[in-house]
Amino acid sequence: MSVLEKFRGCLLGLAIGDALGAPVEFEQLTGIRARFGRAGITDLVPWHSLPAGSYTDDTQMALATVRGMLAAHERGRTKGIVHGPSMVYRAYLDWLATQDDPTQRRAPGNTCLSALRSGKMGTLDAPLNYSKGCGGVMRTAPVGLAFRGTEAFRQGVEYAVITHGHPSGYLSAGFMAELIGHLVDGTSLDDGLDQSSETLRIYAGYEDTLEKITQARVLAGNRTDLETAIREIGEGWVGDEALGVAIFCALRFPDDYRAAVIAGANHDGDVDSTASMAGAILGTMLGAEAIPAEWIAKIENRQEIESLAARMHEIWG
Repeated sequence: MSVLEKFRGCLLGLAIGDALGAPVEFEQLTGIRARFGRAGITDLVPWHSLPAGSYTDDTQMALATVRGMLAAHERGRTKGIVHGPSMVYRAYLDWLATQDDPTQRRAPGNTCLSALRSGKMGTLDAPLNYSKGCGGVMRTAPVGLAFRGTEAFRQGVEYAVITHGHPSGYLSAGFMAELIGHLVDGTSLDDGLDQSSETLRIYAGYEDTLEKITQARVLAGNRTDLETAIREIGEGWVGDEALGVAIFCALRFPDDYRAAVIAGANHDGDVDSTASMAGAILGTMLGAEAIPAEWIAKIENRQEIESLAARMHEIWG
């Protein structure tokens, strides 16, 4: 499998997982099953006034992260050293401006909105809040396409802490970034989890995030049924739980993108985020060819996503 296919798989995979979960984001599993049957939601369907394949703020912000990294690279190439997180912050402010358009406002998180409206950029030394919501981790998978190892972790942390100041809010993002980088390099999922966990332990406040990662690995290994396992990990509204659910889905279905994102989209919690993150992991592991072609054909802004993946591959592939 080519590295380009992994880059495409990451970006398309996260967008499609997001679009799968979007129509049922605020429903309980019982309500999802009442609408779609015992298997729950298993295909891309319209939501609100949007066509099937439309994604939420999760993908909007993940793509903003990509644009910020590309802008930082270009500025660094032409003008020398540049502070990457500041360029990503600018990209997030550009995203914030789009939220005045009702067609682009896709249930954005209150923490992201309030932090970006504050006029200040959160940092590890000066966090804006103590939020551990999943709005940081859900947007940082693409960081692992540009950076590797502990640097991917550090960059993921710095991008997430722009809006989320609790360790579980930004360390889960760093972990996700490093894990994706390992998968790009061909490392197995288990080894990638081990290596990213070593980096995680370097940071203060790592315990809750590591606990959810460990719990996900145990539940995936002992074959606990999907509904029970995800309920035990949590609903995914906070960073460490969202990461745990995504890892569990990837471990339970390591060779099946469709099954992993369907699992991530059918529970009582933040299903678009957990399905998106599971989609990023499986998309990177298996490549874009593992994603159903009919889903790729329907995804919103497919050409832009493909173009961003190709540009990232030119620079970092």
